[in-house]
Amino acid sequence: MIEDRIDLDLLERFEKGLDPRRPSQSVIPARIIGYGEISTIFEIQDPTQLGLAYKRLPIFRTRGEMESYEWVFNEYNRMLKEDIGIEVPQYAIAKIYPDRGNLVIYNIQEKLPGESIGNQVIKRLDSASLNDLIKAVLMVMKKVWTHNASNSSTKIGLDGQISNWAIQGLSPGPNPIGGDIRFTYFDTSTPLMRIDGKEQLNPDLFLRSAPSFLVWLIKWLFLDDVLNRYYDFHLVVVDFIANFYKEQRSRDIPMLIATANEFFATELAEFSLKPITLKEVRSYYREDAFIWRLYLGLRRLDRLLHTRILHKSYPYILPGKIKR
Repeated sequence: MIEDRIDLDLLERFEKGLDPRRPSQSVIPARIIGYGEISTIFEIQDPTQLGLAYKRLPIFRTRGEMESYEWVFNEYNRMLKEDIGIEVPQYAIAKIYPDRGNLVIYNIQEKLPGESIGNQVIKRLDSASLNDLIKAVLMVMKKVWTHNASNSSTKIGLDGQISNWAIQGLSPGPNPIGGDIRFTYFDTSTPLMRIDGKEQLNPDLFLRSAPSFLVWLIKWLFLDDVLNRYYDFHLVVVDFIANFYKEQRSRDIPMLIATANEFFATELAEFSLKPITLKEVRSYYREDAFIWRLYLGLRRLDRLLHTRILHKSYPYILPGKIKR
């Protein structure tokens, strides 16, 4: 069990000696194994921790906030696996209470093979195999919205981007999509779940990593729209397809749109989803790319202000350059 491998003493020493700007040069080094738009995934370079993927959230001000997040995180993972039938990696949470600054939660998952991560898998697929893969992913994602439609109180949100899935069971050769393909969804550190219409995750927690001079603007202009999109299957699929611009597969986007629209009209006919258009996908990606590029740039500016001007610590590990 993954819980048996958690060493709180080691994590406390890791946190105390962490260099967020250069994690590999920390007292206990960390090796970056992946970037998201907001967070960084790393492996702690200690023999006892190899094979575990960490995500660090230094965003909590009270123990009550930590306990609330822990409950939502655990329930979200449980519901995906047990109620909806989507596989998730083994997972655990560790809570660290530094002497100064925010309290820290470490999300811990079993490390998945790098070659199984969706955005790596698609690099070796031709267009026909990619199309087969997308049909299979849509079928898995359908489980979430089937659950939401049949459950009057609890709704689950999902960020279905291809880079959030690990894919097992691909066979070698020109058509690797076989009958034994299996998916694992691992982007569960932002557990989106609504009960009776109320978001169970406190979204203000994740605004704390934003530049302080922008928090009010982000909350006013973007927060509700960003959260709402993950409960709308049409928008989730638009986001999913638009992400193929970033993955350098733009030539396949018209094909993927046609596949998604056929899926809407057949497998999801009861939901009456409107068709996706190429114009919609292009517009969505341009806006989304602009927002995240600006957001990361301003976070880097905020780090500069903290460390070089105000001579204060900056607790967040920022993502590296993201190719778009």
